[in-house]
Amino acid sequence: MRSDFPMADSAIMLAPGEVEIIPGDPATGMLLLCDHASNAIPPELASLGLPTEQLARHIAYDIGAAEAVRAMARATGAPAILTSFSRLLIDPNRGLDDPTLVMRLSDGAIVPGNARIDEAGIEARIARYYAPYDAAIDHAVEMAVAAGHPPAIVSVHSFTPYWKAVARPWHVGVLWDRAGVLAQPLIAAFQAESDLVVGDNEPYRGGLPGDTIDRHATRRGLPDALIEIRQDLIATPEAAREWGLRLARIVPPCVAALNAVAIA
Repeated sequence: MRSDFPMADSAIMLAPGEVEIIPGDPATGMLLLCDHASNAIPPELASLGLPTEQLARHIAYDIGAAEAVRAMARATGAPAILTSFSRLLIDPNRGLDDPTLVMRLSDGAIVPGNARIDEAGIEARIARYYAPYDAAIDHAVEMAVAAGHPPAIVSVHSFTPYWKAVARPWHVGVLWDRAGVLAQPLIAAFQAESDLVVGDNEPYRGGLPGDTIDRHATRRGLPDALIEIRQDLIATPEAAREWGLRLARIVPPCVAALNAVAIA
């Protein structure tokens, strides 16, 4: 699969370990997240021993997701929080006790820099990468709640067009883990688009214990949805921004409808 995203765009890259925060209005009723926004690895870790072409793959980040989230945030005025480190360093969409928190083997690629990492090394990565992202989300949620606007958590990811040589038919999927109070209206809204094949808890199942949605939405009783976009549809910055605008058109009415029911 072709991707036109640069390996390091100086206009958007932050130093590894920092968190990208896009300020926004809590009154939008949304907090946008991108757990796998970047493929950045600090120089001292020497790309974890991987060649450049591996860092351009989905194993290092969710291709296109960050640009879609930025476009959505700009269009809606909603706050957004994005990682600025590769998921190969540590995956913030995993619980701290998840064995895939630091991947030693990812989709056929051995990760040399992770092969012999010990508990102390993992703890150091938690402190430098995982914890600041987690804290930024906590702070944004708490600020929105204090302002009287408990947010719906909307997390944007992307998935590969093929898995183990099998084509994935979905253009977009919505993952959920409870009653799907936001996910189900979103699925219906995507299905109303005449050009989309929509996955209901596809291509993955929602509800991974300890993941970002679980930590920040489920445990607080906040509405949530994890949106997965197929990577070939957002493999250029322009296409990703177009999808961000599409999300900006589709998602807010679903969130507003939930808020109207809550007020009533």
